[in-house]
Amino acid sequence: MENRKRNVHLHVMVTPDELAAIHERMTEAGISNAGAYVRKMALNGYILHIDLTPVKELISLQRRCSNNLNQVAVHAHTYGVYPEEIDGLKRDYEKLWGEVSKVLRELSELVAK
Repeated sequence: MENRKRNVHLHVMVTPDELAAIHERMTEAGISNAGAYVRKMALNGYILHIDLTPVKELISLQRRCSNNLNQVAVHAHTYGVYPEEIDGLKRDYEKLWGEVSKVLRELSELVAK
């Protein structure tokens, strides 16, 4: 064990209710390793778990908008630009910025708590 980074054993006794609460909080934090969870809590006092699902949606929307913009740029250099293409891009960007605004509002509400 002397070659391990963490070579000191720590043993903690808990009740069944406390263990259930620990497992529940681990699940909420998205951590499945009990040692990592206990170590993090003991050293830092809290764990911040952020749901990034809205950010993933934003990334997807941004990729689609970028792809559309590239397609329009290629088409514009080859054939010129059609108003329908510009309108489609506007709709995509309005949706993207609507989602960005929503995520920023949610984050500001979390920070205000």
